[in-house]
Amino acid sequence: MIRYLKRGRDVQARAQDDTAVRNTVEGIIRDIETRGDAAVREYSKKFDNWDPQDFRLSDAAIERAMKSLSARELEDIRFAQAQVRNFAQIQRDSMLDVKWKRAPACSSAIAMCRSTRWAATSPAASIRCWPRRI
Repeated sequence: MIRYLKRGRDVQARAQDDTAVRNTVEGIIRDIETRGDAAVREYSKKFDNWDPQDFRLSDAAIERAMKSLSARELEDIRFAQAQVRNFAQIQRDSMLDVKWKRAPACSSAIAMCRSTRWAATSPAASIRCWPRRI
């Protein structure tokens, strides 16, 4: 017989939690958009217990922080930065609009070609459309 030590929350409870988190985050973002740096300072104190005189670090402070890290920590940070930049670039590239002209033989298969960036094929009519960047 199976004995459960701990059961997960049901779907409805998880959905409620997700909604609560989303509402909280959206509220924080709205507050920062509205009140700017004052809101950032307030959340910094609240969440991180950090209330510096200035949120901008001087070159000397950055240099001190860099020197306090091991080679492995610096390598890990650089790796994480590269991963974030790579993902952001891929995401950004996927959001670009693509303009294209249809080939003359493509008019009867235009519906198939509208929703893709790649070559679309109509098996019934053997028509191929290749989107072209303008």
